[in-house]
Amino acid sequence: MFCDESGGENGHSRYCIIALVFHEQGEGFDDALVRYRRALRDASLEDVPFHASPLMYGKGDYAGMSLEDRKGLFMSFFILQKALPYRFKVFSYRRSEVPEPEKFTARFQKDLAVFLEQNLSFFQDFDKVKIYYDGGQDMVTRALHDALDRELSKEAVVYKAARAQEYVFFQVADFLCAMELAALKFAAHEITATDEKFFGASPSKFKKLYLRQVRSKEL
Repeated sequence: MFCDESGGENGHSRYCIIALVFHEQGEGFDDALVRYRRALRDASLEDVPFHASPLMYGKGDYAGMSLEDRKGLFMSFFILQKALPYRFKVFSYRRSEVPEPEKFTARFQKDLAVFLEQNLSFFQDFDKVKIYYDGGQDMVTRALHDALDRELSKEAVVYKAARAQEYVFFQVADFLCAMELAALKFAAHEITATDEKFFGASPSKFKKLYLRQVRSKEL
């Protein structure tokens, strides 16, 4: 399980989103990565770890890249994630629903516990459930431990610190946060000029071209 989030603890963001990506370690994906890297080379695009927000706004590793190249990188990763063997679950909240870290932790912990209970047979099929998270937000860390340690056997859960640059499924979790955020903004008529550059202005086209394909992997 790879965990990533969108929306910090400081309360400035409008939404809090957590994406959980599930990958069975026996399922290989080397061929998909080879095709992805070949496509990047053929398009003269840089092979840098995917990070949605800096990519869309041309910051960090993407500073100085043209909009065309950044859109090319986004679409290349979109195609890659379709070929990867994973399932996922996204939890999203308006900041007004969970204005304080304590309220967020309680709400997310409860929702995650319900999700685990509903899918208990899936998780019990595995001897170990490894949790990869960079520990970026205490409120997310606390909720993960509270729900997972209660619903799954403590002996079966292993927590591992991880960096997004090291794991493609960590980058998939970041991608899913971006897609869910875009979906929320389309629904609330909050799409920005940057969003339009990547997804267009039509909610129906966004759903058809992106969201439906992404959600086909939802657990």
